[in-house]
Amino acid sequence: MYGYDLGGHFVDFKPLGFGANGLVLSATDSKNSRKVAVKKITIGDCRSMKHALREIKIIRRLNHDNIVKVHAVLGPRGADLQGDIFRYNVVYIVQEHMETDLAHLLEQGPLSEEHAKLFMYQLLRGLKYIHSANVLHRDLKPANIFISTEDLVLKIGDFGLARIVDQHYSHKVSPGAFISCILIF
Repeated sequence: MYGYDLGGHFVDFKPLGFGANGLVLSATDSKNSRKVAVKKITIGDCRSMKHALREIKIIRRLNHDNIVKVHAVLGPRGADLQGDIFRYNVVYIVQEHMETDLAHLLEQGPLSEEHAKLFMYQLLRGLKYIHSANVLHRDLKPANIFISTEDLVLKIGDFGLARIVDQHYSHKVSPGAFISCILIF
């Protein structure tokens, strides 16, 4: 369905939108009846491999109430990656499903002052955590700010363009990884 190959335990796919690096669908994880969002990242060259590795590293680094939670990172047919992304041409990020985003909510009309304050507080709380983890989101916009309308929880998502700002971290691909990338493609 939609070119997704996650094996049999994800069902009922529906389009949600596009992330910075791929198509996002909602699905139901039949193992635990949990609704999830699944982002597909296609890896076609060394550059897309680098972007996928960066996004996966960043999302695995973050764990906060105001950040969309990642349940799993899978390869084709639902294979567990276990750090070996180099052998796959597609990666799926299975994450927490959120009902809507701030862009859709704002299309319905202006927020009440109470809702605006509540969402701003949660947004700043999430950003403080992201920045304390030395991460810059770089694509923060209403479409990447997700809202649970049931309990009014705001969560920041889509870290496809994010960067780590750390003097001990380099975004450069190591020579071994670069050689592996060349051999694969």
